[in-house]
Amino acid sequence: MLLWEGMRWPASNSSLRVINIPGIVALRSSSKLLNVADHDRDSAGLTYVYPVVSRRAGGVSIGVNLNPNNACNWRCVYCQVPDLKRGTAPAIDLARLESELRIFLHEILHGRFMKDQVPANVRRINDIAISGNGEPTSAREFEQVIELIARVKRDYDLPKELKLVLITNGSLIDRSGVQEGLRLMAALNGEVWFKLDSVTREGRQRINNTRMSLKQMRENLRTAALLCPTWLQTCLFQIDGEPPDEKEWAAYLKFIESLLQEEVPLRGVLLYALARPSMQPEAPRLSGVSQDWAEAFRGKIQSLGLAATLHQ
Repeated sequence: MLLWEGMRWPASNSSLRVINIPGIVALRSSSKLLNVADHDRDSAGLTYVYPVVSRRAGGVSIGVNLNPNNACNWRCVYCQVPDLKRGTAPAIDLARLESELRIFLHEILHGRFMKDQVPANVRRINDIAISGNGEPTSAREFEQVIELIARVKRDYDLPKELKLVLITNGSLIDRSGVQEGLRLMAALNGEVWFKLDSVTREGRQRINNTRMSLKQMRENLRTAALLCPTWLQTCLFQIDGEPPDEKEWAAYLKFIESLLQEEVPLRGVLLYALARPSMQPEAPRLSGVSQDWAEAFRGKIQSLGLAATLHQ
């Protein structure tokens, strides 16, 4: 069903001009130029869809926020979500999500969004990224969301290399609906970015505020990698002026080495630094690691035979 049938699109010389659709969406106009330090989920005035310039993606990422209630089952100390609370995603209004995604894609492809709000060197659509203000796989409709995105993608002249990315802490990969969603993603040039900030119990409690066991993390990671191309994503930062100590990074490298020995088909590791301020109580204690430290850590990962990229 064409949800926009009978609607009037904004003039092609407008950038995110308001489109009034009773009960559905209203796109907010903006003169603000997007940048890598601003991932405002409300920049377009929509419930689920928002644009960002991604330093890891190197282009425009169309975000799909399945946690507009700011609820997550983890609480990472570097999280930039304000008023973060423990919980899960609310019920997803699939009709609204589809309307927002279609309208936003139309504006990107046929309006002035790219020219007016995106720096010239990154004016390309790189991916549709499912993430947002909490753990997206906590949405019970996760599989239906992937089906919806597949349906919408078929109706637009999008780049063949356009990716569908899931940014996840991996804690709910054991759910059948999530696994079905990952199978669908694999057919849509999909990738999983699986959070791995620490493999020690103490580190996961200190950084992610989770008691998830390493055994469960390993099983979920293996499952994800077998269902859909999977990258690890790791945030590099200092706490109280100190980078991860030898115990932390040695355990991390040993864990990766064991995965490779077991032939878990990982694509690589995405290393990134603090680009946006944390909104958590620990924020004053956090700072970035040095370029030399980050490069040395990347080199250690690469020496194991696994690709690693660094985004400072």
